[in-house]
Amino acid sequence: MQTPLPNHYAALGLHRRCTAEHIRNAYRLLAKQHHPDLNGGSADSLARTQALNAAHEVLGDPDQRNAYDQELNAAEVHTQPIRPARIEKNLAQDVLLRLDDFLRGTRLDVRVQDPANPDGAETYSLEVSPGTVPGARFRIAREGYFRGGVVTVRVKPRPDPRFKVRGSDLRCDLRITSDRAAKGGSENIRGLNGSLRVTITAGVGRGEEIRIPGEGLPKTRGGRGDLLVRITYRPEVRITRTSGPSGPR
Repeated sequence: MQTPLPNHYAALGLHRRCTAEHIRNAYRLLAKQHHPDLNGGSADSLARTQALNAAHEVLGDPDQRNAYDQELNAAEVHTQPIRPARIEKNLAQDVLLRLDDFLRGTRLDVRVQDPANPDGAETYSLEVSPGTVPGARFRIAREGYFRGGVVTVRVKPRPDPRFKVRGSDLRCDLRITSDRAAKGGSENIRGLNGSLRVTITAGVGRGEEIRIPGEGLPKTRGGRGDLLVRITYRPEVRITRTSGPSGPR
């Protein structure tokens, strides 16, 4: 195992850009201060004096100092941790919102727990404005250690038990009786903004869709998509027993 180089500059309390005069003055002051005769011959003062003498011998000679500096540079390059040429600062994350959040807006806390950040977790506040389109992306500027990077948050609809999302349109089922399907009329359903009345034509077919304009989610170019209501019902099936064959005479 290679013996590490002694730090002669640290022994004299100097930096590597010090002059020859700095070296001489520091050595004279410290050698006198730590001389064993002035410190009861302690082992610590003896060790400090030996380190000071070695430092002055090397750094006080220009040729030895130059060779020592080259050794230091080589040791620093060898022990310096390898860093990537480019640290990735950008992040992307999807978040699921309730359907009514796209209409009314909401506030989110975005917390970034990046192990590479020496400052710890990052927390940002994100305001999702009313009328936000599904799939919209928000860019949050990162701060601190990763300043210059961004967190891109894409908002997507959370699965809903009542509606299926297709772009900005919503789809739902309306189950009616076969009598309503035959005679027509109207039914109430619950939309995103409250109750809606659906007009049903007489003889409507199963699986037929009724479009209610402007009751879907926000659209990219303004306005809202549509709500498509699929009609379902069970046709009435009657089974009657017919008379059987005549018995033996």
